[in-house]
Formats: sequence, C-alpha cells, structure tokens
Amino acid sequence: MLCKKFNVTGRVQGVWFRQSTKNTAQSLSLTGWVSNRQDGSVELIACGSEEVITELETWLWQGPPAAEVESVVSKTITPESFTGFEII
Repeated sequence: MLCKKFNVTGRVQGVWFRQSTKNTAQSLSLTGWVSNRQDGSVELIACGSEEVITELETWLWQGPPAAEVESVVSKTITPESFTGFEII
C-alpha cells in the first residue's frame, strides 16, 4: 500500500472540490481524508495502490468543473490506516 499527501492550489475552495475528491477517491477504493487549508489550498492524504493513486492525482489536476487548479504537489508518506475517505 502507498500513501501520498497532496496539496492542491488555485481556485479550489467553494467549488465542491472536497466533495468531488471524496467521491472520486471512494470510487477508486482509496482511503484517507481531504480538507480545506487556511491559505486557500486543499490538502489530502490518499492511500491505496500506486496505480489508483496515480489516477487520483491525474483527476486532481482537473478537479470539479468550477475548479481552476494551478498546482498539485505530492509527496509519499509513511502508510497510515484509515477507514474510508472523509472530509475533515
């Protein structure tokens, strides 16, 4: 299992980014969480197979229709155990 932490910047708050990320992650059977940050970015941790995390990362560059993603920064982290994928 692989876990990655992502930080997504641009117009990503107030455009259903967290809910859309949750829905996408759940459809890919990933676990983790997504949250808005005070600086206007969205942060998330996703855990699952490398192939599926790559699919999520590709989706993060688009996001929901109203989003305008400027950057997606990721780093591999120590695997963690989550039950499901939550908005926090």
